[in-house]
Amino acid sequence: MARSVWSGGSRHWAGGGRGRCAPRWRWGGGWGAGWGTGWGGPPPAAKPGVIPLRPLGVGEILDGAVSTMRTYWRTVLGISLTVAVVTETLVVLLQGLVLDDAVSSSALGDTSATTDEQIHALRDSMLSSGAIFLVTLVGTVVATALLTAVTSRAVLGKEVTLGEAWRDARPRIPGLFGLILLLMLIAGAIGGVGLLPGILLAVAGAGDAGAAVAVLGVLAAFVVIVWLFVRLSLASPALMLEKQGIRKAMSRSTKLVSGSWWRVFGIQVLAAVIANVISAIVVVPFAIVGALAGDGGVHGFVESGGDLGWTYLVVSGIGSVIGSMITFPITAGVTRLLYIDQRVRREALDLDLARAAGVPGYAAPAPGPTPGS
Repeated sequence: MARSVWSGGSRHWAGGGRGRCAPRWRWGGGWGAGWGTGWGGPPPAAKPGVIPLRPLGVGEILDGAVSTMRTYWRTVLGISLTVAVVTETLVVLLQGLVLDDAVSSSALGDTSATTDEQIHALRDSMLSSGAIFLVTLVGTVVATALLTAVTSRAVLGKEVTLGEAWRDARPRIPGLFGLILLLMLIAGAIGGVGLLPGILLAVAGAGDAGAAVAVLGVLAAFVVIVWLFVRLSLASPALMLEKQGIRKAMSRSTKLVSGSWWRVFGIQVLAAVIANVISAIVVVPFAIVGALAGDGGVHGFVESGGDLGWTYLVVSGIGSVIGSMITFPITAGVTRLLYIDQRVRREALDLDLARAAGVPGYAAPAPGPTPGS
């Protein structure tokens, strides 16, 4: 039942808002319940799972993400802990065995370093950050895919095991990687276009003007990237839940966000701020303890020249695991619930969800001629 409501089994699936045109009681169990009983305001919306089946407020979306983690904590924390442990283990090993010996960024803070030394240090720092980012990205994609299956069932009040979540998400993970890779390439292309005029001016000999134009170009590119990424921010749940291809998922996200850009942007920024604050509260103390426990204490850590040491890497990695275990479900849950909320507002998805959850009064209409035709 959970699969059919997401995989296109309803007339509201492909959008257009046709469900809103049909006469119906917006909250509750049908038109008959409203006649002859007096008007006392609409009855409460059905709530078979973690959210009421109606358009949601900001607080309800955030509460739904937290409620999913609290109600289905075995599966949610099992997914988050597994992915976080594997990801952080790879990051620690990568830093301790490869990056600490292969790269050095000490010249970046050395005023006596030559330009070539600073360029090499910047390159090494970017390579190190890029390698860690790729490992973290893989873990984030896998966690997001698995948590999508949990959230979609939690809305219906149906529990899902870790094995069921993996079976649901596994076929869509390659597409999710493709989507994220495409978004990264788009962002890189936009950034390159913003930098290009400044680079051309610098090559032509106008160094100061080129630097100013480059800064303005980067700022303009950043604005465009943010605008575009918000419009495409619901492509991931569309790809996972609707079983769409990458291009179709991006188109679906654009349609769902259209007219609600600021609302979608605000909710996702709020969720990101909350997640980062929680992560900092957890991670920073572990990082401080790791620096104090290392050779030479904090002074030795500062003077290490980029060689972090195993003690710091292990201790801070434990903090990162705990932080990720908490923040993964919040960020993934908010995006998925925001996607569902937009579909409820535009396509009456709440009717299909109520039917899938078996809420009384939401049975599918019997086939036959339309009344009045």
